[in-house]
Amino acid sequence: MTGPTQEADIVLRLDGITKRFGMLTANGDVSLDLKQGEILALLGENGAGKTTLMNILFGHYVADEGKVLVNQSGTGLSELEPGSPHAALESGIGMVHQHFTLAENLSALDNIILGTEKLISLTSARAPARKKLAELITRSGLDVPLDARISQLSVGEKQRVEILKALYRDARVLVLDEPTAVLTPQESDTLFATLKKLSADGLAIIFISHKLAEVMASSHRVAVLRGGRKVADLPTAECDLRKLAELMVGHEIVETVRDAGSPGAPLLALQNISVGDGRDALHQVDLVLHSGEILGIAGVSGNGQTTLARVISGLEPPASGTISMEGDDRTDANARAVIDNGLARIPEDRHRDGIVGPMSVSENLAIESIRKPENQRFGLLRFSAMREKARNLIKAYDIRCQGEDSPARLLSGGNIQKIVLARTLDPEPKVVLAAQPSRGLDVGATSDVHKRLLVARARGAGVILISEDLDELMRLSDRIAVIHRGHLSSAEETETLDRGTLGLRMAGQGGEQAA
Repeated sequence: MTGPTQEADIVLRLDGITKRFGMLTANGDVSLDLKQGEILALLGENGAGKTTLMNILFGHYVADEGKVLVNQSGTGLSELEPGSPHAALESGIGMVHQHFTLAENLSALDNIILGTEKLISLTSARAPARKKLAELITRSGLDVPLDARISQLSVGEKQRVEILKALYRDARVLVLDEPTAVLTPQESDTLFATLKKLSADGLAIIFISHKLAEVMASSHRVAVLRGGRKVADLPTAECDLRKLAELMVGHEIVETVRDAGSPGAPLLALQNISVGDGRDALHQVDLVLHSGEILGIAGVSGNGQTTLARVISGLEPPASGTISMEGDDRTDANARAVIDNGLARIPEDRHRDGIVGPMSVSENLAIESIRKPENQRFGLLRFSAMREKARNLIKAYDIRCQGEDSPARLLSGGNIQKIVLARTLDPEPKVVLAAQPSRGLDVGATSDVHKRLLVARARGAGVILISEDLDELMRLSDRIAVIHRGHLSSAEETETLDRGTLGLRMAGQGGEQAA
């Protein structure tokens, strides 16, 4: 993609930004310019400093050194008040976070104007707001039903509401953090078509992404952070996927390739499973997982995959149906019994369900095997043995921390995922339940996760891979099923499917999901 046709004024400048957290330098002397009408992709490994940099821009953090300059009125750059989100908003900076910040019980209109009205006013701003939004929707193509409750909207529509919130406040710079993490391929295409239209109208855009293909297709320029410092800033036209990956991690990435494989006997079977009647319910789900295979489950977030994972893990009993493991009925097994029977899980939310933040790395690595003799004797924990094993796993899985006694909460998301991965795969379980295993991970960490799942498959384990990333599913899965509104389609051989078909089924169009 070529750059803007005219040299535009600089609307934003980050000048020598440095931010330290104790001994850790999250950002080191980072400088960056953004022009009017430009789409800039910000890349980097997990922990490279991208989010910290954007939090400084938006006023959530204050830089130790350096400053943020904005061109508010077209008259030139002036320093932005540090540590003030209000000042950032007033200067025309809008941010759309990866996890939406919307009130589910309010309408789209109310969410958009929330915080823009005076606390005490004799008149309502709803009528002029509706008129302004109608003009914005016409100009941008961000069509949403303004009177619908947020809880009734699709994920793609919620994201449009978030963008409209920023545009309604007359944003001149829009920052998006992992904007396609929970979108179908079709929704992603629509989003980037909209962003290109907005940039053509003069909006400057920064988006953080780990999906290199969408970076190549949708940005004018790419900036890469590594170890908190800027290591590249160049036009997208001068890049390719391999070059971007190497810039991010500092070395060549070897692509993960799935071999043909030969699935064995059934390991896990769900028959006619139903749970609940709400948004995340399951309806008569059938599933069979064989040894030596990876079974992919595709679906947009909120269509029942979280409940499916909880049922398989023994965290939520089914209302009806049966679950068997190697032919034995395990329908009533609780989470402890499921683990003892040879199932290990990588939870969807690694921060909430994957670790206990205040506990050490070694304690988190041992937490699901704490009853085993290697970790306790006569009811007393064997801390020395736990630390020794943790040191070995830290080395084997390249967990970057200050040592086995470091609190897990201090680690980056990628390193927390490595703790979960080591704990899950080290005992060599029969069944691995991997829910969104690479969500938010950089290309290097993702490649490592994929390799380890394929190693588990090669030794005969069965892997259930629940993911919203179609590239990940197509690369790793032997068979793929699609879940939509609690209904699970029959699994099909991956070679018979394509991204377009899967994307349509994820949206409820075509195949069994349409019915």
